[in-house]
Amino acid sequence: MKPMDNSEFLAQTAQFTTVEKLTDLATVQQHLLTAQLQLGASNLIGKTVAYTGDDGKEQTGVVTAAAFSGTTPTLRVGDTDVALSAVKEVRNPAS
Repeated sequence: MKPMDNSEFLAQTAQFTTVEKLTDLATVQQHLLTAQLQLGASNLIGKTVAYTGDDGKEQTGVVTAAAFSGTTPTLRVGDTDVALSAVKEVRNPAS
């Protein structure tokens, strides 16, 4: 007649609350990471970057724009879109 006693019920409720809060925390951390990547990418506008091109060779150029689609920012270098993760080096532009 007693499907669950009070202590078991409270323990399960606490576990569900913990899982819910951890899920919320993970979501907030993902949003913060995305914002940090976007800020980092936008700060590269006007800088010279070196990256590995699609042909496997190192390329360099000046970042003219940053695009944000999803969680991975993309930099515009000349006529090429470069993933932020492909950047190997950042330099101030030549005077």
